[in-house]
Amino acid sequence: MSESAAEQDYDLVLAGGRVLDERNGVDGFFDVAVKNGRIAAVGQNLAVRARRIEDVSGAIVTPGLIDIHTHVYHKATSLSVDPGFIARRSATTTMVDAGSAGAGNYDGFRDYVMAHSPYRIFAFLNISFPGIFGFDKGVSIGEATLRHMLPVDRCVAKIEANRDRIIGVKVRIGGPVTGELGLGALELALEAANTVGLPLMTHIGTAPPSYADVVSMLRPGDILTHCFRPAPNCALGPDGRVLPEVRAARERGVLFDIAHGMGAFGYETAEGALNDGFKPDLISSDVHVIAVEGPGYDLLHTMSKLLNCGLSLPEVIGMSSSRPALAIRKPELGHLGVGAPADITVLRQVDSDYVFEDVVGTKRQGHTLLQPVSVYLGGRSMEIARRPFEEPFILGGSCCGRHS
Repeated sequence: MSESAAEQDYDLVLAGGRVLDERNGVDGFFDVAVKNGRIAAVGQNLAVRARRIEDVSGAIVTPGLIDIHTHVYHKATSLSVDPGFIARRSATTTMVDAGSAGAGNYDGFRDYVMAHSPYRIFAFLNISFPGIFGFDKGVSIGEATLRHMLPVDRCVAKIEANRDRIIGVKVRIGGPVTGELGLGALELALEAANTVGLPLMTHIGTAPPSYADVVSMLRPGDILTHCFRPAPNCALGPDGRVLPEVRAARERGVLFDIAHGMGAFGYETAEGALNDGFKPDLISSDVHVIAVEGPGYDLLHTMSKLLNCGLSLPEVIGMSSSRPALAIRKPELGHLGVGAPADITVLRQVDSDYVFEDVVGTKRQGHTLLQPVSVYLGGRSMEIARRPFEEPFILGGSCCGRHS
C-alpha cells in the first residue's frame, strides 16, 4: 500500500487509526502519510520518517467527507447556510450545492462564495434561471412552475463557461414546486443535461408527478435525491416493497441519494427499503436554513442516522466520500491513494443513547454517533466545531473500530 521509493520525509503522518478507503479496498489499522498536500503513503511504521505526527489511534481515518447535497450560496439566497460553519461542524472537505443558483445568479456564487472559501465547493446549476429564490421559514415559492423561467440555452451557456465548478444540472420536481408544468420541467432539465453531457440531480417532492414517473425518466449517472422521503409519493408501493420502477432505474445506473433536509427522510420508507434490500448509493444532508436546526442537522448526523438504521460503517463512509466523488466525476477526490489530494477526515465513533427523529416526528433509539476529531484539506489542518445538539447523549469512551 505504501509507495516503493521511500527516501523522503513526510510532512505529516496520521498514526495508528482505522483507515477506511472504499476506492482502494482499505479497511485496517495503518498510518497515513502526507507530503506537499498529497497522500504520500498508507502503510505500517511510517511515523519514523515524519516531521509531524498525529496519534489517531482509536479513531477512524477516512477520505475527506463529501456532502453532495447542500445549499451554501450564503447571504445571496434565503435558504443557504455559511459553508465554513457547516464544514467545520460536519467534518466535510467538499460541498456540492444542489441548485441554489441558476444561470441568472451563478456568477455571484462563484465570485463571492466559492472564491473566498478554503473548502472545495462545486454546484449543480438549477435549470430555473433565478435558482431557488423563494425558500425560507414560512416561505415556499416554486421556481419551476413556468416554462419561460427554465431557459435551456442559458443554463447550457453558463455551464459551458464554468465547467471547473459546475458538475451537473439540478431540478426540483413535484407539487407546488413545478405546478402544472410537472414533468415538463424534468424534460427541460434533461435537455440541458444531455446537451452538456453532465448528470442531472432531481428532487422528488409531493405528487403529481409520481415518484415512479420521475425516476423512470432518469438516465445512467443521474441522481434521484430525497430517495427515502416519507409517504405519500415515496419509493415504496402499497405492499411495502420497493417500486419496480425504482429497481429498474438502479439497474440502468440511476443513483439514489438520501438528502435528509427538513422533509425528505422518513423511517418508514428507509426501513422498508432497507428491509427489501435497497440501500442508498449516496448519503447527503440537504443542509439549509431550516434543516440545519434539525432533525437532519448536517452530513455527520445523517451518516449516524443511517449507521443506526443498520448500514455498516464502511458503507456509510463510502457513501459519503468515494461514491459522491465518482458521481460528480471528480475521481481525484474521495480516496486515500498515493498522489490524491490529502483531504482527510478523522472521526470517532462513540456509544450514545441519542434518540433520532425523522421529518414526520417518528423517533428511533440510537446506540452510536460519529463525532469529528480533525480535518485536513490538501494536507492543511482545518478547524472543527462543537456539536452541542449531540453532546449530552454521548455515554463516554471511544468505540472506534468496534462497530462494523
